[in-house]
Amino acid sequence: MTYQEVVTRSLLRLVAVPGLDKPAALITLDNGFDHKKPNALGPEGLASLDAAITGALAAGPAFVAVTGKPYIFCVGADVTGLNTITDREQALEIGRLGHRVFARLKDSTVPTFAFVNGAAMGGGLELALHCHYRTLSGGAAALALPEVLLGLVPGWGGTQLLPNLIGIAPAAQVVIQNPLTQNKMLRPAQAAELGIADVLLEPADFLERSLEWAAGVVRGEVTVTRPEVDKDMWDGVLFFARKTLDDRLHGAVPSANRALELLGLARDADFAAGTAAEDEALADLVMSEELRSGLYAFDLVQRRAKRPAGAPSAGLARDVTKVGLVGAGLMAGQIALLFARRLEVPVVLTDLDQARVDKGVAHVHGEIDKMVAKGRLDAGKAAKLHGLISGSVDKGAFADADLVVEAVFEDLGVKKQVWAELEKIVKPEAVLATNTSSLSVTEMAADLEHPERVVGFHFFNPVAVMPLLEIIRGERTDDATLATAFAVGKELKKSCVLVKDAPAFVVNRLLTRFLGEIFAAVDEGTPLDVANEALDPLGLPMRPLPLLQLVGPAVAYHVGGILHAAFPDRFPVSDNLRRIAESGKPFLVDDEVNPEVAGLMEFGDRPSTAEQVRQRALEALAQEVRLMLDEGVVAEPQDIDLCLILGGGWPFHLGGITPYLDRTGTAERVTGQRFLPRGVASLP
Repeated sequence: MTYQEVVTRSLLRLVAVPGLDKPAALITLDNGFDHKKPNALGPEGLASLDAAITGALAAGPAFVAVTGKPYIFCVGADVTGLNTITDREQALEIGRLGHRVFARLKDSTVPTFAFVNGAAMGGGLELALHCHYRTLSGGAAALALPEVLLGLVPGWGGTQLLPNLIGIAPAAQVVIQNPLTQNKMLRPAQAAELGIADVLLEPADFLERSLEWAAGVVRGEVTVTRPEVDKDMWDGVLFFARKTLDDRLHGAVPSANRALELLGLARDADFAAGTAAEDEALADLVMSEELRSGLYAFDLVQRRAKRPAGAPSAGLARDVTKVGLVGAGLMAGQIALLFARRLEVPVVLTDLDQARVDKGVAHVHGEIDKMVAKGRLDAGKAAKLHGLISGSVDKGAFADADLVVEAVFEDLGVKKQVWAELEKIVKPEAVLATNTSSLSVTEMAADLEHPERVVGFHFFNPVAVMPLLEIIRGERTDDATLATAFAVGKELKKSCVLVKDAPAFVVNRLLTRFLGEIFAAVDEGTPLDVANEALDPLGLPMRPLPLLQLVGPAVAYHVGGILHAAFPDRFPVSDNLRRIAESGKPFLVDDEVNPEVAGLMEFGDRPSTAEQVRQRALEALAQEVRLMLDEGVVAEPQDIDLCLILGGGWPFHLGGITPYLDRTGTAERVTGQRFLPRGVASLP
């Protein structure tokens, strides 16, 4: 078969271990690169592991152990080659090959150990689960079975081994819930507490301590006890998990349902039957459109996000040794904490009066203290952060700042006034960044003496969690300013996308168009529950009405007004949304429409069906994406998808949105062409 991979070799050596008459056979997984290119397993890598196991057992060792190169155990199957698979039989063979090789460790009469020295994900964690015993380094970056997020299932034994090791409830969390919750990873202490590892060891001398511990097990001096798994609760847990999936995803993610079926088999099926079922599920999913979209999305997040299209040379970036923040509200506080944590430079907040400044700084310091209480920061680092974050009502504190970010009220006049004041204070080379979510960066800078140093820096809420940073180039923003913005974004560990200065940029423009069509249908007479549930088949992270509640009706109405002024034919103003925004009342109460708000709304007599609402919204998205690409708002469709995935939380199985619009025929019907060539995010 044609399968491209960076081959991970399994390097065998015999190691003398004190207290044992025979050596240990130590297999080290190593693809020849540093930790930035993790170990992964394709057909050649599996063949190398198979040969190493054969050599290890032939040596007659006291035990066999598998570990990884520095900082990395193994991150699983080499998914980069899955797009080359063109028929189901090839996919079946990948599953069967992994099962056959890994089973040798499980079935070995010689004790087998996994020394999990670093990141272990997917098939890498499944490899460890096949070993009789597992040690885990406290320095391991992450442990996970993320396959469901991509559109797969743990296909090398994970669905059968894990629930019988740690119980069905935590296994369902690791296999299904965590991948669908922003691909949540387990920290080493969490994995050890769940029982995935038998012992947690310090990273400094991890290999030596692992060998000692394994020798103790072999000599019978260390007894490994594992709690008995309660199989009586299996059906109840799976019933609840199935209901949760139905309520949340409405059948839109086939991989989640297949994973649930496999976890159900694990209670009573023998291992061979369970893994055969994994093979069949894997083959079906590899040949699905959802997986191809998931692989495309994975590639965007892992590769394109790290090499932003259109970013100028990093060599043009200026150093940032101090940051100023105009505003001391909640958003500004989140930004301040992020800058202090990532850049470790002084951050000064300012606001209209001392009370606001004091409140803002106190809030940030309180957030630092909460992180200490949760064990996410040590006291020393917290003390340093406390010292870095300060406040002042005097904007003169920004005189020596290299970067000033404004996070004030979303009003063009207010923002222009802020920059006019600051330009007289800051040094000539200081970069001025606006956290606007919809206003024109060009207009904001128009009256300044140096408009070339103004750039848009659009964070998403919550700032610490959402990975996207839209960097907006105004008409006169120069390359040095832009390069500094990208360099800072990288230091903040954000995924940056270059966006042209256009109304509401990418995410807010698309979400506003999308919500606008939903509300237009409501205004015409579509019942709220029908409109709210119309998009369920897409499996979006939120239904429209809870999304509106999260954004805030007033904010949604404000952004809608900006877009209406720019594009009145495509962004009409909803009278019902205006009434809701002006009421100041919460739109939803206990997940139901607030009766007080509902009483303010007026409805027409032209209701739509859920299918009609869904088609209307999708066609609007297709039209808007094509217009944005024609306008050059971003470089390519990939940037649209990256923004929706990282800034809107849109799922991998949609590939963002353009692959879904392509595969449903919506793109061609509305715009006359696909967004992506066939095979890029779809089956060949």
